[in-house]
Amino acid sequence: MRLWTADEIAEATGGTASAAFEASGVTFDSREVGQGDLFLALKGEATDGHRYLDQAFAQGAAGALVSEPTPHPHVRVADTVLALDALGVAARGRMQGQVIGVTGSAGKTGTKEALFAALDRNAPGAAHRSVKSYNNHTGVPLSLARMPRTARYGVFEMGMNHAGELAALTRLVRPHVAIVTTIAPAHLGFFASEEAIADAKGEIFQGLEPGGTAIVPFDSPHRDRLIDAARPYAGKIVTFGLKEGADYRAVETMRTRTGATFVTARFGQRELSFTLSQPGAHWVSNAMAILAAVDAVGGDLELAGLALAELGGLAGRGARRMVPARGGEALVIDESYNANPASMRATLEVLALEKGRKLAVLGEMRELGVHSAAFHAELSGPIEAAGVDYAILVGEAMLPLAEALEGRVDFVHVPDAATALGRLDDMLQAGDAVLIKGSNGVRLGSVVAALAERAPA
Repeated sequence: MRLWTADEIAEATGGTASAAFEASGVTFDSREVGQGDLFLALKGEATDGHRYLDQAFAQGAAGALVSEPTPHPHVRVADTVLALDALGVAARGRMQGQVIGVTGSAGKTGTKEALFAALDRNAPGAAHRSVKSYNNHTGVPLSLARMPRTARYGVFEMGMNHAGELAALTRLVRPHVAIVTTIAPAHLGFFASEEAIADAKGEIFQGLEPGGTAIVPFDSPHRDRLIDAARPYAGKIVTFGLKEGADYRAVETMRTRTGATFVTARFGQRELSFTLSQPGAHWVSNAMAILAAVDAVGGDLELAGLALAELGGLAGRGARRMVPARGGEALVIDESYNANPASMRATLEVLALEKGRKLAVLGEMRELGVHSAAFHAELSGPIEAAGVDYAILVGEAMLPLAEALEGRVDFVHVPDAATALGRLDDMLQAGDAVLIKGSNGVRLGSVVAALAERAPA
């Protein structure tokens, strides 16, 4: 499928094309270049994409976006980073469908993926979303640049760790619908308070298209703050959650034999019952936001419910798999991608629902600033409430939690992921349920990968 021609790229970026070519994809990672891709030679603090031009074309690149001379087919611009923004703007400008933006302190990627599944069920092959967690100043315009001109729906995740970042991203995305999943003390090392985080997340509403819809978490203590942030920009503001008063509310939930959740949702005079494949109250809440967004863009909610029933687990964000253990197999719940106090509590609640011995491999939570010790220590209550039989605490910042757990829950405190894997290997038994979660920099994904390698294909 033709995504961009050389002339279109030159027009969008103000660059000069060296030759005619057509690109069917876009990437700035030379390792990901495939046949027919446009390779973006971005310059950063650590590397320069121009060094990888030969590699990119050897792998099948159709053309490149460059700021330096090259013999390969290219469009040359003054600054490739600015040109990427321009390409994203052009992609958004030619797309005639509905666009949804998603942000929040937790649940962004899962909500984005579930929304994509729901909209793809409504319009098979005509929905587009940002891949992985491409949610920053390069990931968002890249995701836009990859959007087919014929897309009926686009779903884009937007993240931030400083004030002002979301305002810039949302003006690139120009969503018709903007969602804030939750507000929690993630990145609190960069903000004075949780209220300041809410203000930064509320920037997403600034990019709303005229008459657009803002979707706000009703159960959040920052609900009214978010509503105030949305009011100058939104044509409509709706809320979602579990408590009475939410516009899109889960009025009844029941755990099924398979670990899924049967949900009855109410919105206005309508009700919808569906099965949510992902366990946990946080997923029930996010499902209400998904229904609100699908409704806002005119989608079929019954089809959305079917998509939620079939949604698979995401690697690093709730994927579940059986791995070999002494005497049989154990369940691993992979939440290794990232962690903050709210997501830790939510996933510990999921672990509490599992049968058998409960093990938790928990990595330190980063970017919490001066509040780090208190937030780590406060996890002792949720760990105890979840019925954790044994905890493996990973990283120096876990020391306050280790002190808080003393005499309450069996645990070991280790310095790194490799040591955690060794400890887990020593004790893993058939029937165990293991939660693995921590900030990405702790590299607990390596523990999951090591366990997965032992499992039969």
